[in-house]
Amino acid sequence: MTYKEATAYLFDSVPMFQNVGGAAYKEGLQNTLALDDHFGNPHRRFKTIHVGGTNGKGSCSHTLAAILQSAGYKVGLYTSPHLTDFRERIRINGEMIPEEEVVSFVTNERAFFEPLRPSFFELTTSLAFKYFSEQAVDIAVIEVGMGGRLDCTNIITPVLSVITNISLDHTQFLGHTLAEIAHEKAGIIKPGIPVIIGETTEETRNVFLNKSLKVNSHIRFAEEENEITSSTEEYGKRIYQTLNYGRLDGELRGLCQEKNAATILASVDELRKSGYDIQPDHIRNGFAHVCSLTGLRGRWQQVASHPTVICDTGHNTGGIGYIAEQLRLFQTGNLHIIIGMVNDKDIRSVLRILPQRACYYFTKANIKRALNENALQQSASEAGLKGTVWPDVKSAFYAAKQAAAEEDLIFIGGSTFVVADFLSLL
Repeated sequence: MTYKEATAYLFDSVPMFQNVGGAAYKEGLQNTLALDDHFGNPHRRFKTIHVGGTNGKGSCSHTLAAILQSAGYKVGLYTSPHLTDFRERIRINGEMIPEEEVVSFVTNERAFFEPLRPSFFELTTSLAFKYFSEQAVDIAVIEVGMGGRLDCTNIITPVLSVITNISLDHTQFLGHTLAEIAHEKAGIIKPGIPVIIGETTEETRNVFLNKSLKVNSHIRFAEEENEITSSTEEYGKRIYQTLNYGRLDGELRGLCQEKNAATILASVDELRKSGYDIQPDHIRNGFAHVCSLTGLRGRWQQVASHPTVICDTGHNTGGIGYIAEQLRLFQTGNLHIIIGMVNDKDIRSVLRILPQRACYYFTKANIKRALNENALQQSASEAGLKGTVWPDVKSAFYAAKQAAAEEDLIFIGGSTFVVADFLSLL
């Protein structure tokens, strides 16, 4: 079996949320526990940090991994979804899992796992834990797939739990109010394990506070600590002035990163209290080189100039809110926005917060869950957004590039999968 055949098997033979949505969601941990027992409980052989929340999980997970890597630790990193290569999900010190490890897992273990009928994410999580154990990582940063309480990553007992924020997303599974979603996310708070909360609302703060009190978990609210005294964007970086670490030059840009940075610094402080040797230089290096250290892409990522071309994977009201605010700050030319969404999001709420002063290119990603571009244009028209329809990201981008002047901005987003299709073009 080749790597291409192994990934095709994973993508096509087991339910994958990226492709089929809700049909791939399996409530409960029975399959995860069965797989974990089969492999000898590998998650117990290394330390972990568990990162949940609605938005910012990826940025926080990658930056924490970059900081720990800079401090000399051997760091596993498990995130989702991938953009262009399945192996992006499973890394050690920034290096993707080798192709032969994926092939070996599918070839040697399918006889065991096929009768279980696991989901794609259950299998991928088992592969990650098995690989991190075999490679003897010092610590692994584990990003929650969806929710928390019933997510298959939730078999771990981490040294630290992190919950970035709560926004309305995956409401068909997690609940229709912020409090209900917070309850699911709070499921990763473990007895006696400290937890960092990035952002709260009036609805969510008490959910986290009550859960931490119930399980005797020390809780910290990063937004209340005022570690970051200023945040500006200069020279293609986000510059932070901090109380305890001086100036930090952040490779990740965008307004949302200020909240993420506060969450990361509170998490690092807690790790230092737990005995991890993380010095200010390690923090500075992790912030400054997170993309090169971990392979992170798609977070307010600029890929070209004249015209400026930026993509971002934000895809719900929380993430798009920051993007819309950032786009409105653009003053020098015209905005060209290439947008596609999946069909199970709160599409109208997202469209209502996007800037009307823009030329839109409505399109769709190459996945089954993609919303038809004509339906997206119709909903956008009702929100006062005007533009043209394109059958795929490639044609939409070439149309925008042809129409844009050198001083303009082309933005690509609305869905992780639209960004994935765009980055595949590069």
